[in-house]
Amino acid sequence: MLVRDDVIEYSLDAHHSEEEGRKIRRKIWLVTLLLSVVTTVEVTLGAYWKDWFDHSAWNTIKWTYVVLTLVKATYIVMSFMHLGDERRNIRAIILVPYALFILYLVFIAIWESQYIHWLWETYL
Repeated sequence: MLVRDDVIEYSLDAHHSEEEGRKIRRKIWLVTLLLSVVTTVEVTLGAYWKDWFDHSAWNTIKWTYVVLTLVKATYIVMSFMHLGDERRNIRAIILVPYALFILYLVFIAIWESQYIHWLWETYL
């Protein structure tokens, strides 16, 4: 059997107490529980919205999906990608360009949908 001496066992080099380890595990479980609940709500809403709501609630359901997806994305980035542990300036440098890009995409989607609606009414 080949034994490698260049592999570092990171779990042995953690340098934190058992109490800190419990806090870390508790945080991971809480984030996992929150993400599971949000995903369950999304799937349930998607599966049963026609049975529970009338067609006029579709815009509210779409915005609910957008908000729940943003909540999930925020918790994933802040917890599992460790951005929540960084200083505010570092978070802003990373998140502001993404937020601006998402706002740009929303603007383009709304603008183009209005154009297509106008085109449909005008020529067809």
